[in-house]
Amino acid sequence: MKAMLICVTGMPGAGKSEVAMRIAKRLNAKLLNMGDFVRSEALRRGFPVDRENLLRLANELREEMGPDAVAKLVLASIAEGSLYVIDGVRNLEEVNAFKSKANVILIAVHASPKERFRRLLSRGREDDPKNYQEFLERDLKELKLGLGNVIAMADLIVVNQGRDIESVVEEALRMIKEVSKDVHANSDV
Repeated sequence: MKAMLICVTGMPGAGKSEVAMRIAKRLNAKLLNMGDFVRSEALRRGFPVDRENLLRLANELREEMGPDAVAKLVLASIAEGSLYVIDGVRNLEEVNAFKSKANVILIAVHASPKERFRRLLSRGREDDPKNYQEFLERDLKELKLGLGNVIAMADLIVVNQGRDIESVVEEALRMIKEVSKDVHANSDV
């Protein structure tokens, strides 16, 4: 029986990690963050773990192993018949790699640019943009990597703005339940 992967995507600051974490907890699923696999690879190679090195390493991995490189690293830890929530899918090649080995539901978390910028400023991570221009430049980089295509192809879209996070998660879970009926009907599960 194939594994079931609920892949969560979205622009920086949309709330995808928070939504992914809460979905995983509610469904008793294992949460896998794609960035953690890049961080692990950086440590294995002896690189300092900062945003610049992680971006460079992710690009190197994609050059060495193809655009689905990070997904390949994640897939190596997937057990058949298990349920996972994957946080941070960034390109369609990753989605297709997951679909080649598992049943996949792709969910996009959306919030407006102004709301996302506000969130990024308030969380205060060192690698977050310091002004709106940096924020826009980061968004463009993400879109050039193919993130917009992933969002456009999502099975589900939830808006994470103007309401509490628990209502966003409830909506996502209802939608996942509906879509999973179709996924199971069209698979060998």
